Amino acid sequence: MSEEKNSLEEGSQFLPKFDSQGLLTAVVSDADDGTLLMVAFMNKEALALTLETGIAHYWSRSRQKIWKKGESSGNFQIIEEIRVDCDQDAIWLKVHVKGAGATCHTGRRSCFYRRLELVNGKATLEEDDKKRLFNPDEVYKA
Repeated sequence: MSEEKNSLEEGSQFLPKFDSQGLLTAVVSDADDGTLLMVAFMNKEALALTLETGIAHYWSRSRQKIWKKGESSGNFQIIEEIRVDCDQDAIWLKVHVKGAGATCHTGRRSCFYRRLELVNGKATLEEDDKKRLFNPDEVYKA
């Protein structure tokens, strides 16, 4: 194993590997019960703001700007713990969600509210979380 690879995978220095678009994958779960809440991306600025403030910030690929999670909905993600994968190209945020407790812009707790089902070889989506914690039409008035 090269010294650089060993340092990256076994060392104590944080050396995030951003992809060709300057992004790092962020997997987000509830710090209390481990529920997978969302997957997002961070650029260097979003990561720096997250580390500085203790509140999750992401890079919005659709809006092409920094996005402080909860700035519109009040459902801020307060960082409890950050873990880094072996080659430092993804991070795992364990968070406490403030406000109504919803992470998804649809008003649900998690963005993963549908399960993929195969029926007669055809993929369909089955909703298993119909409960909305807020009305997105009211929260995200444009």
